[in-house]
Amino acid sequence: MLALTLTAELIGVTDLHPLDTSEEPYFYTFKVQCTSCRETHPNWVSISRFESTEISGSKGEANFVWRCKACKRESTASIKDAPKTYTHTSPPTRQTIIEFDCRGLEFTEFQANGEWLAKGLETPTKFTAIDLVEGEWYDFDEKSGEEVSIKDIKWEIRRA
Repeated sequence: MLALTLTAELIGVTDLHPLDTSEEPYFYTFKVQCTSCRETHPNWVSISRFESTEISGSKGEANFVWRCKACKRESTASIKDAPKTYTHTSPPTRQTIIEFDCRGLEFTEFQANGEWLAKGLETPTKFTAIDLVEGEWYDFDEKSGEEVSIKDIKWEIRRA
């Protein structure tokens, strides 16, 4: 089991999470490495919890099925549950966003492509279309009259 964790400084916002519904799935984007030969795939790969692929030679399915070009071994990854929200803490703490059951592969890097959502820390304001690719995000909460931000973003892939 691997977990994607996030540590970030949330100012004026809380409950950060990816927009990940069956109508608008989030594609988690990673660099992937074979655990047999340690070869790293040269391209980024994407995985959605709403898409499944059959595992060859098995009746099972996984959200991501990959065959290593170097050693030809087939590997799989499945998303265990819906993503968790990252809540405001002071100081910022590492929190798990999503967990993967990986067999024969490891995710080594994460790229926050896609839309994220959050809400005001002390207001009912909902923030949509949050882009975390640049490693920070800034906006203005009209209800509080304050600038809000997400800074010092640190993604980690850890053993769960």
